[in-house]
Amino acid sequence: MNIVVIGGGAAGYFGAIACAQANPKAQVTILEKSNKLLSKVRVSGGGRCNVTHHCFIPTVFSQHYPRGAKQLKEAFKIFGASETVEWFEHRGVKLKAEPDGRMFPVTDNSQTIIDCLQREAAKAGVEVKTGIAVERILPDPDKEGYTLYLNNSNELYADRVLVSTGGNPKSQGYDWLRALGHTIQEPVPSLFTFNVPGSPLKDLQGIAVPQARVRIAGQKLEYEGPLLITHWGYSGPAVLKLSAWGARLFHGMDYRFTAMVSWVHDQTEESLREHLHNFRKAHPKKVVPTNPLLGLPLRLWKALTGIAGISNEVKWAELPAKNTNKLVEALLRLPVEVDGKTTFKEEFVTCGGLDLSQINMKTMESRLQPGLYFAGEVLDIDGITGGFNFQAAWTTGYLAGRAMATSIS
Repeated sequence: MNIVVIGGGAAGYFGAIACAQANPKAQVTILEKSNKLLSKVRVSGGGRCNVTHHCFIPTVFSQHYPRGAKQLKEAFKIFGASETVEWFEHRGVKLKAEPDGRMFPVTDNSQTIIDCLQREAAKAGVEVKTGIAVERILPDPDKEGYTLYLNNSNELYADRVLVSTGGNPKSQGYDWLRALGHTIQEPVPSLFTFNVPGSPLKDLQGIAVPQARVRIAGQKLEYEGPLLITHWGYSGPAVLKLSAWGARLFHGMDYRFTAMVSWVHDQTEESLREHLHNFRKAHPKKVVPTNPLLGLPLRLWKALTGIAGISNEVKWAELPAKNTNKLVEALLRLPVEVDGKTTFKEEFVTCGGLDLSQINMKTMESRLQPGLYFAGEVLDIDGITGGFNFQAAWTTGYLAGRAMATSIS
């Protein structure tokens, strides 16, 4: 039996391995259109590969997916984060958890994960071919399988096909799946940083605040987490995760909106005013801009006091009420005019893809085309940063691979 996996990324490799191990009689082949295999694995986590997240409760884990949460909840009960950790450790790759929950190989090197996957694929007899793109799939009228039309003008028959081609930023990239009757949720970017061309803080690039709150003006959308000032605007988990939850909203706004940044997430206006009042009473002769409060970096504090119109020599005892009010606003609700987005490094993620209602999420088989399976980001599934997108790839790949193997006697 001939099984073809289209796409040599995380989901494709995991699906191919799962299939070949569960059914050694099957000939499993991975077709990758580029000459690079597992490219996202290589760049993930700054080259360390954020394999999964240290959360072993499927119902909690699934809450980190703006799209696909409901469908993944049951899938994670079969193969979730704990199974992923066990799978890699059983193959000699130990994972470690960092304080924020992200899990990496103890080597801190994504090549460790790549080597493991390629070693397991070779051991299971999976054949890998690069530079071959599938341009069209047609159900074979005489058999249960499919004919694949390739970019080199060749044709290939497959009894079962796993599509794991990743997300595509352009809608027409899914036309070959629409031709099979599938519905596509229109793709828009997710996990991106905010461009703020007129930012008064752009000279502070590289400064980070460990816990800030970013809220979208006029919306209920907000997120807390580390915030990084860049030369083009704002990045860090608070922005990246917010961009995932608001992917369609921001697309509809053409990435032009006002964000409100609170640099002191744990302060209310009342508690902040009290804190400033008490400091003023205790240190009336201290110069305001050169004595940062609330754990903020000096350069950021100076910039925020500048935004509040406080000159460099003003002491706390001399600070007018109107400038205090402006400082409170800058600390709690600094308006940020976002105009555009930037892809986060090379780790682009797409919101959108194959409509999940047309997939049996227990087997990842198409409800419209028997024998055709899907895994990874080609599906309308995406998670926030922290290892969640890779976990969706491992899970859907595993389920698809096992189902393909058992569907063939």
